[in-house]
Amino acid sequence: MKTLFNNYLNTFKGLSNEVWWLSLITLINRAGTMVIPFLSLYLTKSLNFSLNDVAWVMSAFGLGSVIGSWLGGKLTDKIGYYKVMVFSLLATGVLFVVLQYLNTFAWFCFGIFLVMTIADMFRPAMFVALSAYSKPENKTRSVTLIRLAINLGFSAGPAVGGIIITTLSYGGLFWVDGITCILATLVLVNVLNPKKAKTLNDVKTKNPKSAYGDKAFLIFFVAMVLFGIVFLQYFSTMPLYYKDAHHLSEFEIGFLLGMNGFFIFVFEMPLIKWLENTNFTKSGLMLFGALLIGLSFIILNFTNWTGILIIGLLLMSFGEMIAFPFSNAFAMDRAKKGNQGEYMALYSIAFSIAHVFGHNSGLQMVDAFGFDNTWYIITLFAALCVLLLFILGQYLNYNKKLKEKTKREEKEILWI
Repeated sequence: MKTLFNNYLNTFKGLSNEVWWLSLITLINRAGTMVIPFLSLYLTKSLNFSLNDVAWVMSAFGLGSVIGSWLGGKLTDKIGYYKVMVFSLLATGVLFVVLQYLNTFAWFCFGIFLVMTIADMFRPAMFVALSAYSKPENKTRSVTLIRLAINLGFSAGPAVGGIIITTLSYGGLFWVDGITCILATLVLVNVLNPKKAKTLNDVKTKNPKSAYGDKAFLIFFVAMVLFGIVFLQYFSTMPLYYKDAHHLSEFEIGFLLGMNGFFIFVFEMPLIKWLENTNFTKSGLMLFGALLIGLSFIILNFTNWTGILIIGLLLMSFGEMIAFPFSNAFAMDRAKKGNQGEYMALYSIAFSIAHVFGHNSGLQMVDAFGFDNTWYIITLFAALCVLLLFILGQYLNYNKKLKEKTKREEKEILWI
C-alpha cells in the first residue's frame, strides 16, 4: 500500500510551483460552481420555466460561452493572460450574485449570457498561462493537474450544493458561486503576478500561423464540438433523467455527480502517467475516450435497474479522464506554431458551441421523444465523433509519412 501511494505521489513530480498555484485557484473557483449542475432543476422548480424555456436559457448560456472564449483568446494575445484572468474571475463573482435576482425568462437569458461571456474569457487565458508555466514534457500532466483541481472542486460542489438546496434554498448557491470567484481572484493577484512568477516556456511565436488554416485542427475542432454535445448531457438532461426516470432526490443526484469528480481525482493522474509511456497516439486516446462516453448512454436503455446509473457514470468518468487531457495537450501542441490565444480560444469555443446546441437539443429531444430515444440519438453523435477522430488519426499519420518521405528525398538529392 505504501509503495502504491508513493507511486501515486511520483506522478505529480516535476510540475512547477506556478502550475500548483493555478490548480489551487481553479479548485477554489470550481468548488463554487454549484449552480451549473442544478441549473435545469432550479429553472423548472423555482422559476417554473418549461423545458422549452430551459432549453433556450441553455442556448444563451452556450452563446455567451462562445463569445467569451473568442474574446478571451483575442485579449490574451493582445494584453496578456494575467489581466484577462483577473478581470474575468472578479467580474464573474459579482455577476453570479446578481443572477439570482433575475426571475423572468428574458432577463435570465440575458443574465446567463452575460455571466458566461465574462466567465469563459478565463479559459483561453488560463490555458496560455498553463503553457507558459509548464515545461514542454510536462504539459499533459499539468493539464491533468488542473483537471484534478476542477474535479475535486466539482466532486464537493454538487454534494454540498444538494445539502444547501435541501436545508436552505437555491439562492444560496449563487452566493457561494460569487464569493468563491472573488476568493480565487485574491489568490491569483497575490501568487501569480507575472513580475514575480517564473515562466518556463515562451508563449509568443514568430510569424504565427492562424488556427483557422490548420486542417488537422479544424477536424479536431468539429470532433470536439460533437464530443462536447454528448458530454454536456450529464449537466442538463441527465439530472432530469435521474430525477424523473429513477426518482432520485437532489441530494442523491449531487452525490452521484460528485462521484464522477472523486473517481477522476483518484485515478486520472496515474492513468495519464501510464498512458504517456505507451505507444498510443493522442488522437487514438481521444477516440477511445469518446467511445466510452458513447457507451455510457446506450447502456441506460438496457435495463431499468438503478445501479446502471453508476456503471454509466463510471464509463463516462474514464472516457472523460482519457479524452480531455489528451485533447487539451493536442491543442497546446498545435498552438506552438501559431497564436496560442487563438488556438486555445478555438479549443474552448468547440465546447462553447456544444453548450449552445447540446443542452437545447438534448432537452428538446427529451421533451419530444423521451429519454430512451434521446440516448440513442446522443450515442449516434458519439459515433460521429469517433469517426472524425479516426479520420484525424489517418490524416496526421499520412502527413507524418509524407514529411518523412520528403526528408529522405532531400537527403538523397544532397548525396547526389
